[in-house]
Amino acid sequence: MRNGGTSPRGTILVTGGAGFIGSAVVRQLLAESEACVINVDKLTYAANLDSLPGAKGHARYKFAQVDICNGPELRRLFDQYKPDAVLNLAAESHVDRSIDEPGAFIQTNLVGTFTVLQEALRHWRSLDGEVRDRFRLLHISTDEVYGSLPEDGLFSETSPYAPNSPYSASKAGSDHLVRAWHETYGLPALITNCSNNYGPFQFPEKLIPLMIIRGLEDQPLPVYGDGMNIRDWLHVEDHVRALLCALQHGQPGESYNIGARSERTNLDLVETVCDLLDDFEPSTKGLRRDLITFVSDRPGHDRRYAIDPSRIERELGWRPQESFESGLAKTVRWYLENQGWWQSILRHGYRPERIGVAAE
Repeated sequence: MRNGGTSPRGTILVTGGAGFIGSAVVRQLLAESEACVINVDKLTYAANLDSLPGAKGHARYKFAQVDICNGPELRRLFDQYKPDAVLNLAAESHVDRSIDEPGAFIQTNLVGTFTVLQEALRHWRSLDGEVRDRFRLLHISTDEVYGSLPEDGLFSETSPYAPNSPYSASKAGSDHLVRAWHETYGLPALITNCSNNYGPFQFPEKLIPLMIIRGLEDQPLPVYGDGMNIRDWLHVEDHVRALLCALQHGQPGESYNIGARSERTNLDLVETVCDLLDDFEPSTKGLRRDLITFVSDRPGHDRRYAIDPSRIERELGWRPQESFESGLAKTVRWYLENQGWWQSILRHGYRPERIGVAAE
């Protein structure tokens, strides 16, 4: 959907629709389109159906607990629902976890994407006429496939791939599979690569919700290395608008970088979160900035990411609606006003402990 353009129609199969970005896609499709949504999710530790308030029982929503590596089950879903489009968001995504458990990333991000491609290809080949011409598969990826940037320059769609973590390597491999299935078999597939997402319903292992939750509890706020690693931040709802825009108006075989030109050092980000918490919910124990603690850096920690979104802006007309300041303030307020959502995750056994520190 272009900003101000038409909304998606038909049946859209969303893999990973109970995850952070996937649930935002499902919420927006149900709220702002006429599309029927088939949510396919394995329900791993980071998935949460509570991130989909109002979806259960919705006339245009169906949920299937299916692993994308399970070809026969995916085939059954394609045959049952006959989707007009697929958004492949199912992925293991936490870099620290990929250092300790790379096998899960290879399985889901590579084998899972291969399986989705195979079943989508079989389904697409069974279609005729306008329905066949309309079908699209959009694979959602990350800027981390490009590796690390120096102090200047931006990632573009022509930047060479140079992944440095098991996570980014698995996502780079999945991108190559999608491209190959388009070039070899003609599958009408396209790729988006986004910068770091943030916003409501993000699992507490990620940087921003982790800092918010620990700050509320007056716990130390760990910052890796010197805190000068730079990330480019994108509000998840802006990302979803870009994805639906690419799905409707993007060209098969092409890739589109999605970013909001919001570079910040990790230390700047954490300090801003601290200041917002102090404004919205002051602590009796002092300023949250005093909780910042520098810890040993992550192995292979990329120094800088920054996206050039000129192509999607120029060709598809997408623009972010949130500034970094407005989006982060909304996000902090959301975690303050929805403590039951993340407290439930903690009650069910998740502990935000440091992982991904072993270099050997």
